[in-house]
Amino acid sequence: MSKPKWWGRACDELRAGDPVLGAIIDRFPGEQLEPRAEPFFTLARAIAGQQISVRAAQTVWGRLEAICDGAVTIETVLARSAEQLRPAGLSQRKTEYIHGLARDREVWDIDWIPLDDEAAIAQLCRLRGVGRWTAEMFLMFHLLRPDVLPLDDLGIVAGMRLAYGEA
Repeated sequence: MSKPKWWGRACDELRAGDPVLGAIIDRFPGEQLEPRAEPFFTLARAIAGQQISVRAAQTVWGRLEAICDGAVTIETVLARSAEQLRPAGLSQRKTEYIHGLARDREVWDIDWIPLDDEAAIAQLCRLRGVGRWTAEMFLMFHLLRPDVLPLDDLGIVAGMRLAYGEA
């Protein structure tokens, strides 16, 4: 997959404006934001990862993929009951949210591209189980929006504390 058109310019601006972030960017030159293919996949993965560590989210998602025969899609989720999905490590609520998301065909007809960030966030937050953080994950990882940063994300806060020596 290709990186967003704005990626190089954004890295240059961050390097120029903040030596700490510049050093991090230089330390990981191959890292870049890459789109996740399907809107359902992006939102389901964000819901599965709500309020747990990145490592725990990866484990839960891997288990969910295994339960869904290797691919978490609308079809594979709807082909299974909530109880069949729970062994992945999903809470009852998250299972309900992901099932509901798969059933909500209206959301998949939305043309997200022309919506500005706040309009897209408002539209997404109408869905059960989707709050601002989850909507911002969708904007970052599906729409590749450049000016989205969930400042209350525990991973980002921990990373910034570590980078700036406030851990």
